[in-house]
Amino acid sequence: MKKLGMIGGTGPESTVDYYRSIINEFQKRTASQESLPELLIYSINMYKIFDLLQSGQEEELAEYLAAAVLSLERAGADFAVISANTPHIVFEKIQQKVNIPMISIVEATYRKARNLELQKIGLLGTQFTMENDFFKKPFTGNGQEIFVPNKDEQLFLHEKIVEELEQGIVKEKTKKAFLAIAERMIEQHQIEGLILGCTEFPMIFKPEDLDIPQLNTVEIHVDEILKMILED
Repeated sequence: MKKLGMIGGTGPESTVDYYRSIINEFQKRTASQESLPELLIYSINMYKIFDLLQSGQEEELAEYLAAAVLSLERAGADFAVISANTPHIVFEKIQQKVNIPMISIVEATYRKARNLELQKIGLLGTQFTMENDFFKKPFTGNGQEIFVPNKDEQLFLHEKIVEELEQGIVKEKTKKAFLAIAERMIEQHQIEGLILGCTEFPMIFKPEDLDIPQLNTVEIHVDEILKMILED
């Protein structure tokens, strides 16, 4: 088995979700409740990530995250992941600075959408995820269409992610507003699937909330992680 090194704290709520999901899925796949994977978690400051992106310091962000991966590498990790979507804006730069392979949440999500044969896809996430191209490129480069909310909706989603979801706060009013944005996108763009491009979104969105497939990036990423852990 391979040892996972995970960059966590991005934010804390989704890090807990990743850990639990990895353990549960590992035990399912090994058919043993007494079997546990060996993994390492390096928890970083998500607010530093937001500050660096807000000030356009992508190279500094890549250095910050690469240093964390290198720490995991020295501690014995065989591969690494970042348990969040937004930091993948500098994923390629990080991979170039480290020696162990990394699993991209973006590429994993693209493969899932391709397997589902989705052509028109909605993307929700932080403002950085929605307004930049790093998440859209694999899709648009292969003939799929990606739609994001309008600017006001993007700001609203970002604000609620930072002020509520990252703090573990889930409000019914916020959920209704998020679903209204998704439903507007379904009606306006005829999207066939929705990417939950923030790892805290499973706290809000449930599979039964919408009539189209939801691409839960945590579940998708964890599936790829387990494949790597269990790889001979």
